Amino acid sequence: MQKTFLVLLSSLLLAVTAYSQSYRGKIVQGNKLFAEEKYDESLNKYRDAQVQAPESHILKFNIGDAQYKKKKFDEAIKEFESSLTSDEIDLQAKAYYNMGNSLYRSGKLPESIMAYKKSLELNPNDEDAKYNLEFVRAQLKDQSQKQQQNQQQQQQQNQQQQQQDQQQNDQQQKDQEQNEEQQQNPQEQKEQQQQQQQAAKEDISKEDAQRILDALKEDEQQMKEARKQRMPGRASVSKDW
Repeated sequence: MQKTFLVLLSSLLLAVTAYSQSYRGKIVQGNKLFAEEKYDESLNKYRDAQVQAPESHILKFNIGDAQYKKKKFDEAIKEFESSLTSDEIDLQAKAYYNMGNSLYRSGKLPESIMAYKKSLELNPNDEDAKYNLEFVRAQLKDQSQKQQQNQQQQQQQNQQQQQQDQQQNDQQQKDQEQNEEQQQNPQEQKEQQQQQQQAAKEDISKEDAQRILDALKEDEQQMKEARKQRMPGRASVSKDW
């Protein structure tokens, strides 16, 4: 919840003069415009008043409020910090509270927590500051847990990726070895084929030699039988008595 510190500064005026009336009138106009959510116009009125009172802590605070509403959180933080030099404890507490809101909107959760703590040191009874402090603490804890989960998931993904890369490298190495083996195999296959052909030739030569030998033996046997048939028998001599 954004706290808006809108005052007329009448308690800080020592005398009512034409000069102070003009200054106060611009503050009143700025506050009215702020309440109407016309933040650009209210900021202009505060700036005009600041020309007459450049060191006004309340003006710095109100300018910070207008910047916050315009979502210019960095500018708002600067204005709230400038207002902290005030001697008013209540203004300091509210400035720290609004700084906490601005820091939270800027995504600076740890810094926001510190600002709420300082606000509560000055005003321990501020229920809004207590609520926002616990709210931001819970968010910071949730972010921390999610960050740890994301880190774990990232580690798991990295491990899986490493495993996939290792498997891919192993497969590439295996494929390379197979390619190298295939490149070497043609020569080995050629030599093996030559050996097989040579062995086949030797086997054929042995078979042919055996067939030739058998044929020779058969021819020799036939020739022997033929000679026996052609040999003349012994003639019987008849005596001529």
